[in-house]
Order: sequence, then C-alpha cells, then structure tokens
Amino acid sequence: MTQQTNRTKNILVLLPVLGTLLFVVLYVIATFLYPGGSQVDKNSIGFSWTNNYWCNLLNENAINGQLNPAKPLAVTAMFILCLTLTLFWFLFPRQINLNNKLRLVIQISGTLAMTTAFFLFTNINHDLITNLASSFGAIATIGTFVGLYKTKWFRLFAFGLLNILLVGLNNLCYYDKELIVYLPVIQKVTFATFLIWLCCININLYRGQRKTAANMGFAAMLADE
Repeated sequence: MTQQTNRTKNILVLLPVLGTLLFVVLYVIATFLYPGGSQVDKNSIGFSWTNNYWCNLLNENAINGQLNPAKPLAVTAMFILCLTLTLFWFLFPRQINLNNKLRLVIQISGTLAMTTAFFLFTNINHDLITNLASSFGAIATIGTFVGLYKTKWFRLFAFGLLNILLVGLNNLCYYDKELIVYLPVIQKVTFATFLIWLCCININLYRGQRKTAANMGFAAMLADE
C-alpha cells in the first residue's frame, strides 16, 4: 500500500469529524437568526437553548409567527450532518473488517436512516419521519455496538451505552406531559453526546490506521536491510 493511499484513507476516516464540526458551527450560527417563540413562551425573542428544539430552526415560520430566516442555514447544516453520518456508517464497518452481512446491514440501515431524516425538511408528518429514521438508525447503531465489541473497544462501547440511556430519557420526557418541559435540554445533550461518540470512534480509527501504516513502514525498512 503506497503512502499516498494511506494518506487518502486517513483523510476519509476524519471526514465525519470535520462534517460534525461544520454542522455544529452552522447550527450555532442559525440559532442567532431565529426570530423567537418556544414551547414555553410563544412571544419570546430569539432561540432559547433551554426551551427551543433544534428542529424549530428548520420550520418555515418561527413559533412566534414570523418568517424564519434561520431555515436555509439550518437545512444546510442538517444536509451536511446527514451526509456525514451516511459516510460514517459506510466507512466504519469497512475499517474494522466486519463480515459482509453485518457490514451491509450497517451500511444500508445507516443510509436509509439519513435519507429518511432528510424528509424532515418537507411537510410530511414530522413524527412519522422521526420514528422511521430512528428505527433505521437504531439498527445501524446496534451494528456499530457489535463492531465496537468485536474490536474490543470497550470504552467506546460503554460510552455508546450512555447514549442509549439518554435516548430512553428522551422518550420518557416526550411521553410525560410534566417532564416534556425538560426535553429541549435533554435532546441537545443526547445529540451532542451521540456526535462526540461518533467522533471518538473516527479518531480511534484514524489512530489505528496511523499505527498500522507506521508498523508496515518499519517492517518494510527492516526488509530492505
């Protein structure tokens, strides 16, 4: 394997990390463009990190009824995130050499999850799209857990379990009328934790590739001698 090929593979592994960072930057900027209104106060000004949902930025109109200038930037950010996660679930099973069946399950379910999620930008029922994307995403995530366990990356496996607990907490708050006021914050914490988890996996893959490349280079040097 040439040095150029190694460099290309390293860049590919880091693309999901770069995509995640770009998503975060664009979404934070979009929050400053949001006119106002939240589930607590329809007349509030601006985006509230404690009372607004991230999907509020994707709506044509803000909750206060004004035209939402944050939407184009938020949609762009979500498009980048969908591509980022699709790339992650395509590359991850290839990088850790899973068997073909499991690799295809992760790749197909991950792609379907992100393709479905993009319909959040349309007028199709929000809950239906969310449930479909979550179902496909759950399959891809379970496959990711299997991959982490087989690779013996137990710390990342445990970190992933924290995400599962947070998703459960999200569902609890969503279906409890008294707890739903806490959902915007818990949603953001869950989302951030999930993205950090994926970035950590990619960084581990990158380090593994660098180490493998270094060992191969050392072996080649010894062979030349």
